[in-house]
Amino acid sequence: MPPLTSAPNSSNPLLDPWTGPYGGVPPWDRLTPDVFPEAFTRALADERAHLARLVSNPAPPTFDNTLAELQRTNRAKDRLYRMFGVVRLNVSTPAYAALDREWQPKLAASEDEVTFWPGLFERIDAVYRQLPGSAPDAEAARLVTRTWEAFVRAGARLAAPERTRLSAINQELASLYADFRARVMADENTWTHVADASTLAGLSPSFIAGAAEAARERGLDGFVILNTRSSVDPLLAAARDRGLRETVWRRFKARGDNGDAHDTNTLITTIVRLRAERARLLGYASHAHLQMADSMAGDPARAQALLDAVWGPAVARVGSEVAEMQAIASREQPGITIEPWDYLYYAEKVRLERFNLDTAALRPYFQLENMLQAALWSAAERYDLRFVEIT
Repeated sequence: MPPLTSAPNSSNPLLDPWTGPYGGVPPWDRLTPDVFPEAFTRALADERAHLARLVSNPAPPTFDNTLAELQRTNRAKDRLYRMFGVVRLNVSTPAYAALDREWQPKLAASEDEVTFWPGLFERIDAVYRQLPGSAPDAEAARLVTRTWEAFVRAGARLAAPERTRLSAINQELASLYADFRARVMADENTWTHVADASTLAGLSPSFIAGAAEAARERGLDGFVILNTRSSVDPLLAAARDRGLRETVWRRFKARGDNGDAHDTNTLITTIVRLRAERARLLGYASHAHLQMADSMAGDPARAQALLDAVWGPAVARVGSEVAEMQAIASREQPGITIEPWDYLYYAEKVRLERFNLDTAALRPYFQLENMLQAALWSAAERYDLRFVEIT
C-alpha cells in the first residue's frame, strides 16, 4: 500500500509505506495508541483531497473517472480503520477504549461526509443510470450497482435537514457503541477470586496454573477466574464445585447489567430508539428492515419465519439433552435440578457416558498452533494456495 499522499516523512509508523515482502506488511510491532490520532487526521485529509479532485473533474462521469477513482479515495482510512479494529478488539486497555470513544464518532462523521459530498452521488448516479453500457464488464457493473445501493441506503438522496439529523444520529450511535464496548470490557476485566485449590477440582493443570498466574498478576493469593468466555466456558465444563460454577456463570451473564457505572441498559434503550429513528429517516419500517434490505433474506418476516421453523425442534432437542443430563445428575447427586451453570458440566458427562468421548483428551489436538496449521492446510487443499511464514 502506498503512503498517504499528503503525509511528509514521519516517525508515525501508520503514515509510512509498509515495508517487507508481498507488497509490505502492517507494522504491528510499532503500534501504540498515541500513533492513531495523527494517522487518522492525515487519512481523513487525504480522503477529502481525493474526493475534491474526483468531483471537480470536468469530464462526464464514467466508470474509470468516478467508480474506479472512488475506490482509491479511502485506501489510507480503510487501512487504518482495519488495523484499529484489530487492536481495539484484541488489546483491552483503557487507552484503546478511550481512543475508541474519541474516534468512532469522528469516523462516522467522515463516512457521512463522503455520502453527502456535493456532486459525488450525482456522478455515481449518472454512471448507474447508463448501465450496462457504462461498465466495462460484469464485475464493474456489479461494483456500480453495489456502490449506488450503498449510497442510497446511507441517505445520499435525503434533503439537507434530514441529512443533518441522520449524521447526528450516526455519530451518536458510534459514540454509544464505543461506550457499550468499553463498559462490557470493564466488566470482563473483573474476576472471581478462589482461595482454596480444592475448589478447582476437575479443572486441568494448565487451567489451574493460568488461574494462579492471573492471581499473582493482580497481587492476590490463590486463584483468579477471569470474567471472559475463554476462562468461563472451560470452568463450567469441568469444575466439580457447583457453587463455583454458579458464581462464575452469574458474573459472566451479568456483564453490563449490574446497575453500576458499567451498566448498559440505558445505552441499549437509547441505541434502539436512535436506530428506529434512523430507519424512518431512510424510509424503512424498522431497523430490522434496514438491516435486512441488503441480506439474503431481504425482509425481517422471512428471517422470522426461518427462526420460527427452527425454534420448535431446537427446544425439543435441548429438552431431550437436559433429560439425559438430569438422569446422570440425579444418580450422582440426588435432589438437584439442572440449571444453566450445570449445562456444560453435565453435557461432558453425557458425551463420556454415551460415546466414551472425553473432550479433555482431545484438547491437545486443538491447541492454537495445531489449529493454525490445520487452517492453512485446509486452505491449501481447497484453494491451491501456498503459505510461507514471514518472520
